[in-house]
Amino acid sequence: MIYFFLFLFSLILTYFIKNYATKKSLVDIPNDRSSHTAPTPHGGGIAIALTWFSGISYLYYVNDISSSLYFALMVGVIISVVSYFDDLLELSARIRLISQSLVALLGLYFLGGFESFSFYFFSIENHIFTNIFAFFMIIWFINLYNFLDGIDGYAGSEAVFLGMTGFILFGGSHFLILVVSVLGFLAWNWHKAKIFMGDVGSTLLGYNIAIFTIYYANQEVLNFWVWIILFGVFWFDASVTLYRRYRNGEKIMQAHNKHAYQRLTQDGLSHDKVVLLSMLVNICLFFIVYFIANIYVALILSIILLYSLLMWIDKIRAFK
Repeated sequence: MIYFFLFLFSLILTYFIKNYATKKSLVDIPNDRSSHTAPTPHGGGIAIALTWFSGISYLYYVNDISSSLYFALMVGVIISVVSYFDDLLELSARIRLISQSLVALLGLYFLGGFESFSFYFFSIENHIFTNIFAFFMIIWFINLYNFLDGIDGYAGSEAVFLGMTGFILFGGSHFLILVVSVLGFLAWNWHKAKIFMGDVGSTLLGYNIAIFTIYYANQEVLNFWVWIILFGVFWFDASVTLYRRYRNGEKIMQAHNKHAYQRLTQDGLSHDKVVLLSMLVNICLFFIVYFIANIYVALILSIILLYSLLMWIDKIRAFK
């Protein structure tokens, strides 16, 4: 029953935020890099954040979430608040980086750090190296999720997918809280979007996925690769695009519209069709994880799938 009430809370709160943002002219104005053509209110991620933090706090109250995971996730309040002001005021890159570094450090503190990293024939258990790696991974996940929030329903549907698969593979009521928190917003964000998530939502979701990755990897080291595979559509696109832009000598901190999903929309594919394509790929990634026992074989197959998809997109709309 709690999930139904949280869904309604997110749904209704998003509706009021949409109306308020419209009334106060808190809207995104399309530019030459936008995937949208009409001014649209933003800030819908506030509904996701408030529902999410309320939901996991309820779980903590009824002892249905570990204290380490709860406090690590609650650190996300910081990134949500800072990102909200960034949506309104366009904060400097330095302020954003400081806040992201702070939440990365606090998140790792409450999780007890990142214990070990294993890849096929070698492992790293030196906590200095593992925690440095985890620190930068959290910051990268925060930013890449923000980068990939560019078309209707894309960032929200990814969070719903990760929440559902997380629940199937690991259990945990917090995954269902994530799903209903995002679904209430997604009802207003599906193509054509009546409200955008904004940084307040996308940065929080990226942070949550990073925390899940570390938390479950600390329980079983190979779970790290499970999350990397499940999150593959987002991190692969973001990472390859960043590398390509660096190789081309571009200013990598400058806004652009060269991600694979953006190039598909530029070629005329509607937002909802791009999202449905990404969900099809996500389902394939889940099947790879679920049915292939050797996680390294699963990782290789997932990268082959993602690389093949990217090459197909390059043929449709070349990266320039």
